[in-house]
Amino acid sequence: MRVPESPPMIPRISDTDRPFWSVMIPVYNCIDYLEEAMNSVLRQDPGPEQMQIEVVDDHSTDGDVETLVSSVGKGRIKYHRQKSNIGSLRNFESCIKRSKGYHVHLLHGDDRVEPGFYKEIENLFRSFPEAGAAFTNFSFIDINGEDTEIHNERLRAEPGLITDFLFKIARCQLIQPPSIVVKRSTYETLGSFYAVHFGEDWEMWTRIAAHYPMAYSPNVLASYRVAHGIGISQGYFSTGQNITDILKVIDIVQSYLPVEKRLSIKNAARAYYAMYSVKIANCFLVFNRKAALQQARGAWMMSKDLRTTFWIVRFYLMYALHYKTIEEKLRTLRSKKLQV
Repeated sequence: MRVPESPPMIPRISDTDRPFWSVMIPVYNCIDYLEEAMNSVLRQDPGPEQMQIEVVDDHSTDGDVETLVSSVGKGRIKYHRQKSNIGSLRNFESCIKRSKGYHVHLLHGDDRVEPGFYKEIENLFRSFPEAGAAFTNFSFIDINGEDTEIHNERLRAEPGLITDFLFKIARCQLIQPPSIVVKRSTYETLGSFYAVHFGEDWEMWTRIAAHYPMAYSPNVLASYRVAHGIGISQGYFSTGQNITDILKVIDIVQSYLPVEKRLSIKNAARAYYAMYSVKIANCFLVFNRKAALQQARGAWMMSKDLRTTFWIVRFYLMYALHYKTIEEKLRTLRSKKLQV
């Protein structure tokens, strides 16, 4: 099954000759960005005794990934190709199972880390050995690798453990994959990713926060690419699958919370992702009306608070205006054709 119904088990491994790090790079059809991802790791490589680096290819079809890995890694980066496309969740699971290090970094093939990332994360784990995972602040980058925005949710002014982090992350996603490293023992205890394709990482980080302290650095040392893959994401948006998945994650997260906190956090999460869906609707308004309408309807389904209602009404006004403008342009074109 491509989408596991429960967290897949991660088997424990021997403590003999294990590196500190496992940098596992899951890839699928992102060959244009993979070299940048690999080089961002190699620039910080402490050597094979300390760091395992491996690309795990989910049967990509956009180029010769193995040759690229060989050319860039020059033998330093291992390569494993799935026999068939097994889907992102199973590929993440495969990455974790193939990892040998005490600390597992799932660096997606279209993201990158910035200089000093691994040193900062190592300092966090050594300073706070009770942490199940550690992460830094991050920035968003475009298809050209240029910064577009720094994540502005500073959870602490200085590196340290985050107080009541479960209640913070249960409301909305606060971590992006390139910025977080998880102890392999944490995955061994809690299992791998499951349930959904859209929001699976949010569920995973919240599950970890429910069982372990989380260490954090406000330094911006990871970069998450947002513009790549719009074609794949557009399918989720057009069908509204992203909304279905997010609602499922919100329900799953309820089980990680104290009973007295569940309703308020659930309402806050639904309101947050309703606004997120309205923003997506506005983005798709010009070039994909179907996706835009799906997102607006989903926003109304998730939350009907005053703020969401205002922005949904605003969206429909813009939608009507845009539709009217298109109709006027079509009438003008028809008129010109008749005159000819």
